Amino acid sequence: MRTLGLALLLVTTLSSQAQTLEIPIGEQGDPQLTQLPQTGESRRSVLERFGLADEEHAPVGQPPITRWDYREFSVYFEYDHVVNSVRHHRPQYLKEQP
Repeated sequence: MRTLGLALLLVTTLSSQAQTLEIPIGEQGDPQLTQLPQTGESRRSVLERFGLADEEHAPVGQPPITRWDYREFSVYFEYDHVVNSVRHHRPQYLKEQP
């Protein structure tokens, strides 16, 4: 009887423990934006997939790096090809507005 009580206590203790779900920052956010422009993709391809950027920044440095800012992300180009795409950080309190 004592063994049964200990077994029930152990099962109750194990089932009441919370699990932690970790999602890498690059995988968080709107599921429709999971496909950011990829390295090597052309400007034309980005333009066709995402439309005109909200803001285009002039080239800087050598080789020239250009940035296109969209509402949710930015794309960096070296000449006419993507070198990086980054999702903009939005504080949690802004994400939960109806």
